[in-house]
Amino acid sequence: MAYSSGFSPHPRISYANAAPTSAASEAEYVELALAEVCDPQKVAAALNDVLPHGFVILDVAEGRPESLGDLLQVSDWRVTLAEARPGVLADAASRLLDRDEYTVERLTKNGMRTFDVRAAVLILRAIDDQTLELRSVHQAPLVRPDDVVTALRQLDARVPAQALLTRLAQGPLLGERIGDPLRESPGMPPE
Repeated sequence: MAYSSGFSPHPRISYANAAPTSAASEAEYVELALAEVCDPQKVAAALNDVLPHGFVILDVAEGRPESLGDLLQVSDWRVTLAEARPGVLADAASRLLDRDEYTVERLTKNGMRTFDVRAAVLILRAIDDQTLELRSVHQAPLVRPDDVVTALRQLDARVPAQALLTRLAQGPLLGERIGDPLRESPGMPPE
């Protein structure tokens, strides 16, 4: 592990676009600076040996010249609203997609912020009566999936307030798919 310099050195770890608090994720990325070149598979095995149960390193790759944060352009989410009645989510999603703009407010550490939810939504569709598929663009300020749920509730009060949010993927947007940020970037053919 590489450490920062100075009076109080810390491990050089960088989290890129971490999921919001209370959201589950199957696609989180972290950059670790190492003191020497190591076999990526040995790094993955060593990390999996010491991480708590439920935290699993799925893949390791050598660093790329691009910033990992810049490669994480979009996310796919599964939004589960277990108490939704038939047709409500599909109708609310359609109403949001019909808008050119739709803003919501969220309290942040710097006070109340306004977010244009519609500008961040690329895909929003009901998978079934209680589940939405969401693809959102990472923009500044970042629109979170709970902001989308807030917008849906404002459009239709029948949309349940409690949602289970699960990030399924994140990476560069390559045409109609999300690419592997460890090995692909826009304009670069996949390995």
